[in-house]
Amino acid sequence: MGKGQMEFFAKGMWIGGTMTVPGVSGGSMAMILGIYDKLIQAVSRFFRTPAESMGILFRFLAGAALGMVLFSRLITWLLTTRANVPLRFFFLGAVAGGIPMIYRKAGIRRLGWETVAYPAIGILAVVLLSFLPAGVFLQAEMTGGRNLILPLLGGVIIAAGLVLPGISVSQMLYMLGMYESIMKSISSLDILPLIPLGIGVAGGTFLVASLLEGLLKRYPQPAYLIILGFMLGSLPELYPGIPAGAGLMGSGAAAAAGFWVLFWMSSKG
Repeated sequence: MGKGQMEFFAKGMWIGGTMTVPGVSGGSMAMILGIYDKLIQAVSRFFRTPAESMGILFRFLAGAALGMVLFSRLITWLLTTRANVPLRFFFLGAVAGGIPMIYRKAGIRRLGWETVAYPAIGILAVVLLSFLPAGVFLQAEMTGGRNLILPLLGGVIIAAGLVLPGISVSQMLYMLGMYESIMKSISSLDILPLIPLGIGVAGGTFLVASLLEGLLKRYPQPAYLIILGFMLGSLPELYPGIPAGAGLMGSGAAAAAGFWVLFWMSSKG
């Protein structure tokens, strides 16, 4: 495995590990690390260039799976200790550290109205999503409207959450009223009810990735800045509040460390 391939694998490990932190989006981390567009291309072009796409996706998924196994228990444990607040500030700093890279991707050479307006659109989209009634699919199920259409549609919506940075898939499942039933099916290995949902997720992922690839190619500046808005709009879920006393200094240092680490990593991408 070459240096570039190892680097892609290592970034997959980082993304997989950080996805275990509530409020941290894997898409956001992929964007910050500079591999988001490569992943989108690999998914959208899978049937056109299967060998190349499969190689990219395999390295990423293998790294992400290893990262989740290695770091999930450590991060879960840290979130139950005094390190919880500094850890969250570390990831807040990490998002800030990736912003310069996104501006470079967008080709921003000077500040103008678009550098504010497009991120505002992304932030507004995340805010509007939070007003989606909790349990909307559960309510439809109670009125007999489930069948196969709702799981398929729910899968497409979940795919958008998987592909778009800054959107929490678990929160989306909760709002759709599908979180408990899906977790129950997974824990009991009851696969049959998950098949329509899985078909919707697979089809929705290709659909959203293809759409995003076209937007990133034709309209890179608006697309990257709106994605930045998605990321910024998701930060309140991660923000733990202002720590008191000595914790303020430690959290500030953690945020600075997160900024430096991700700024350095994104500059290498």
